[in-house]
Order: sequence, then structure tokens, then C-alpha cells
Amino acid sequence: MKLEEAQQKFIQGWGQLGASWGINRTMAQIQAVLLLSPEALCTDDIMEKLQISRGNANMNIRELLAWGVVYKSFKPGDRKEYYYSEKDMWDLAKKISRERKKRELEPLVRILSDVKGIEGKGAEVDEFKKVVKSADHMAKRAESVLDLVMKLDENIFFKWMAKKK
Repeated sequence: MKLEEAQQKFIQGWGQLGASWGINRTMAQIQAVLLLSPEALCTDDIMEKLQISRGNANMNIRELLAWGVVYKSFKPGDRKEYYYSEKDMWDLAKKISRERKKRELEPLVRILSDVKGIEGKGAEVDEFKKVVKSADHMAKRAESVLDLVMKLDENIFFKWMAKKK
């Protein structure tokens, strides 16, 4: 397989993986292009590589910046903004975990906290309380795991995982 074909396959696969993180395919593909590039790229380079519009590129680059997985840089004498990706996969995983916790888990925890104090009696109320308690327990455990992933360095985490078997 030649480099260009391998790069395209990686970009497409990374785009599909993006859905698992809760981001759209184009956003993940932009990050993949930046991951594979040995140097920072401008929006025009990204648009050309992926054949996407400027608006689509700009919107997704802003979101990648907000996630903390892409950074902005400037080149002396050039007014364009350039972008490069976090390339350390462990740091990338930690940043994605942090964002997913913030965007998905924390809102769930707030909702569960709000509805915990339901009043009333009967089978429906009992079932509701049981489900909320179980969901709250699961959310707190997930939060603990994500906090652990974000705190540990790669070597310590995988040593810890190996001991859990």
C-alpha cells in the first residue's frame, strides 16, 4: 500500500472512530489530517485535503480547538492561522475523556441529582427511584474511572490495568 492510500484509509477510519467520541466525521477527519501532517496546516490546506467548504473547515477547527486536541500557530510573515494536532495518543485520550465527561457525564449527574428527591408512593415511584439510584451509581463509577484515566500517566495506567485481570 502506498503512503497516500494508507493516509486516506487512516483519515476515513479516524473519521468513523470520531462518532465513538461523540464528534462528527468531518471533525475527526480534520484531526486525522493534522495528526498525519509533519507540519502545521492552514485552513486552505485542510479544505483541499478533505474537499470540504471553508465554513465546514472553520466550524470543525474551532470545535477541535475547544476540545484541546488541536492548537493554533502562526508563521512569521504570514497572516494565516496554522493548526497542528496533539500527537501524543495518551494525552489525546485524556483530553477526549475530559471533554466527554464534561459534555455527557456531568449533565447526566446533574439531571439525576435533580430528580432524586421525587416524592410520592407506589410502584411507579419505587421503580423510578430504583432506576435513578442505579443510573447514579453507574455515573459515579464512570466518573471515577475517567478521573483516574485523566490523572495517571500511561505507564502507571497500563500497569494498574494489568493487575486488575
